[in-house]
This record gives sequence, C-alpha cells and structure tokens, in this order.
Amino acid sequence: MAKNNKKNKISYERDADVLTVEASNGSIDHAMEIGNVVVHFTKKDEPVLFEILDASKFFTKAGSIMKKSGASRFLYNKKPILA
Repeated sequence: MAKNNKKNKISYERDADVLTVEASNGSIDHAMEIGNVVVHFTKKDEPVLFEILDASKFFTKAGSIMKKSGASRFLYNKKPILA
C-alpha cells in the first residue's frame, strides 16, 4: 500500500451516531459491511474509509470488554510504562 502523508480525518455525526475515519484520499470503488463497521475500498482493495455505525453503543461495548479483560488498566494507568 502506498504511504499517505495526509493525517486521518475523523468525524462524528451525532444524529446518525456514525463515526467516520478517512484513512486515505483514494477513490472509493466498493464497500463491505462487517457487523457495525462499513469499510470502503479502492479498486485495488485498499481501505479508504471506515464507518462505525451505532458508534456510541460500539464504544460502550468495547470499553466494557476492555474493562473485563483488564486491558483498560493500560489506558488509565497513571504510572509511566517506560521509565
């Protein structure tokens, strides 16, 4: 995949509860829905855009899973990981 110097664009549409992440500036050819995530691809099957549907529910559930697994301690740990 070609390197893209452009930073990812992230936007949230509150009324639709959709979080959009623009990964590249390629032209969209087709899309695939995987659960609550829609991934848009170029003709060369490179991902261009990600849409997370029902984003608030998605992140609430993800946070709950991280908390149960203990992974959230890495996000909220006040101590530096590397000293």
